[in-house]
Parts: sequence; structure tokens; C-alpha cells
Amino acid sequence: MQLIGMMDSPFVRRVAVSMAVLGIAFEHRSVSVFRHFDEFRQINPTVKAPTFIDDDGTQLIDSTLILDYLDLRVAPESRLMPPALAERRRALHLIGFALAACEKTVQIVYEQNLRPQEKQHAPWLERLQTQLAAAYDTLERDVAMLGTGAWLCGDRLMQPDITVAVAWRFTQYAIAGAVEPGRYPGLAALSQRAEALPAFVGAPLE
Repeated sequence: MQLIGMMDSPFVRRVAVSMAVLGIAFEHRSVSVFRHFDEFRQINPTVKAPTFIDDDGTQLIDSTLILDYLDLRVAPESRLMPPALAERRRALHLIGFALAACEKTVQIVYEQNLRPQEKQHAPWLERLQTQLAAAYDTLERDVAMLGTGAWLCGDRLMQPDITVAVAWRFTQYAIAGAVEPGRYPGLAALSQRAEALPAFVGAPLE
């Protein structure tokens, strides 16, 4: 199995961390969609990260689709998504807002770093920042209800914890200072606890 993409992508990193937690061995290939565009295109003509290549050569793209497949490769008790409907709905709620935070962070990075300053659209950037804050406001309320030291969907680390923690670390890394940790103590604490785990340490943000 191969995972193609850079760990500075939260979508690549959530797959890498999840595979480590699931105990699924894989080869990570650090190929950038920007710096190694032609190389990536030889692997996947859509140049989309992450790209997952299974042992038989089948390619999967989109982190959520990859993780859905990988979750079914392991025993039910080891899966990272809860099976019961109510718990699964809560997990999807948390993952959805965390992925929204990732997407808005990426859009802000593109607007600020890839577009010349004279062509940046201030109202659009303000809207993105408002949406980003709303995603983290929602997640903070959910985290705060659980109390200190709890995981989001039970007594062990699961996919919502991984995705929320990866999203938070990515935002703090990519647009430092844009989201103040002091405003989100629950998320900051969850991230700190998750980032200390071997699965996260083994997939460092590059």
C-alpha cells in the first residue's frame, strides 16, 4: 500500500495517522502537488492528494473515501468510526466541521500566499475567516461539553479525534495567529494530547 502526498496537507496527514492507529502498514511517498506536479501526474493524472494505491494497484482519492475503505479492512472492534447510528451521526458531525475548517484554512492560504497582494479580495478573505471561526466555534462547544481528558466518541481515540486534532494543528501551522488558541481551550488541549501519541508523532507536519 502506498500513500502519496505531503504531510503538510491535513487530508494526507489524517489518512497517515489513521493507518498507524489501525495498524495498517504502508509506504509514504512525499510527492507535492505543487513542486512535483509532473511526477504526481504520472501517478495520478488528476494530481490530487492524498492518493492511495492498494496492493493490487487500485487508486483511491479523497481522504474520507480512503478512510471509509480502510476502516472496513480491520476487525470491527478496531474501527475508527462507531457502528451505532446515533454515535456515527455525532462522529460525522464532528468530522464535517473539522474538514470545513481544513478547507477554509487552505482557501485562506491560497488567497494570502498564491494571489498577488494587489489582487487579493478583502471581502472574500473576511468571509473565509468568518467561516473558519464558525467551524472552530462549533467544535469547541462540542469538546467543552465532554470535560477534560475525554475523547470525542468514547473511551478511545477514533476518527473524529484524529480529524479534529489534525485540522487544529494544520490551521495553527498554516495561518499562525489567525485562530487564537486561548479562545479554544478545549480544542487546544485535545490537539496537544493527540499530537503526543505515537501515530501523530510518526506522521509529523512537514
